[in-house]
Amino acid sequence: MVGKLLVRGMLAGIVAGLLTFTFARIVGEPQVDQAISFEEKAAAARGEAPEPEIVSRETQAGLGLLTGVVTYGAAFGGLFSLVFAYAYGRAGALSVRALSAWLALGAFIALVIVPNLKYPANPPSVGDPETIGTRTGLFFLMIAISLATMVFSLKVRRRAAAKLGAWNGSIVAGLVFVVIIAAVQLSMPVINEVPAAFPAVLLWKFRVAALGMQAIMWTTIGLLFGAIVERSAFMRTNAHVTMKSA
Repeated sequence: MVGKLLVRGMLAGIVAGLLTFTFARIVGEPQVDQAISFEEKAAAARGEAPEPEIVSRETQAGLGLLTGVVTYGAAFGGLFSLVFAYAYGRAGALSVRALSAWLALGAFIALVIVPNLKYPANPPSVGDPETIGTRTGLFFLMIAISLATMVFSLKVRRRAAAKLGAWNGSIVAGLVFVVIIAAVQLSMPVINEVPAAFPAVLLWKFRVAALGMQAIMWTTIGLLFGAIVERSAFMRTNAHVTMKSA
């Protein structure tokens, strides 16, 4: 049964990847092209020779981008299905679609919103190549902390809901999550390597496009996976098991 869910999750992720690729090509790639142009002009002004192009820009923006986002979608769609399989039946009376949507929203907050608030995506020509390892490590550390905090907040909600009710328990858990994340982000190192001459509008558009890609990815996974599973044998099997146990 879990294997079938895994396949459905990967399928939803592949569809999400295709939609994300379309958005990236239309909205994101023009911002990347402008950032590369800025980088090339800045290098020329410093008298630096242009770096050799190992992979053509056309390949990067086409097949490379398509492969990357579809693989990303399939991988996270599969992981999403495993989390769903664990949470189903343990998350109260939520329907399949509702649970899938809430899980996708939680993933979007923990994996995208929280780390990007502290370390937002940067276009080419932004960031010191010598600090890329540090920046990457801090970004993934922020993701790990975000996930751990969300799990902890859900446990707080369960206990608070038993005493205060579901609504008040959710408010308490939300406040716990926000307070912990705010404290962590304030304590973590600040990295600001944006060149003074870099266009602020271009930086803003690039970051909005990056968030837009993730929003499309997780919205599609959450809604499509829920719809697929609801119409599958998974629901009929679990309904039969529920009736027998009753």
